[in-house]
Amino acid sequence: QVQLVESGGGSVQAGGSLRLSCVASVTSFSIYTMTWYRQAPGKQRELVASITGGGATNYVDSVKGRFTISRENAKNTVYLQMNSLKPEDTGTYYCNTRVDDYGYWGQGTQVTVSS
Repeated sequence: QVQLVESGGGSVQAGGSLRLSCVASVTSFSIYTMTWYRQAPGKQRELVASITGGGATNYVDSVKGRFTISRENAKNTVYLQMNSLKPEDTGTYYCNTRVDDYGYWGQGTQVTVSS
């Protein structure tokens, strides 16, 4: 059983910053790709950023240059540093990983950006 626990969400004004964290209870954390998704009200969940075990990263175009995903394997933690936040970044942010072809999700953390 894999558990993912997100934290770090909150309410900020446009232009502000937040850092999300996701702690994973999984052995051999360092080998797994970790992904951040978000879901805005009334919209489908979308991939925001991912990081492989080797450290390769991928971002949705709308956050490139503003968000940075990173991982700290010694702490089984993946981060999402979000700068220059915009109102359209508002949503619930979820941490995800796949272990043995099964996808696991955290409970989500809310991010609200006001204009």
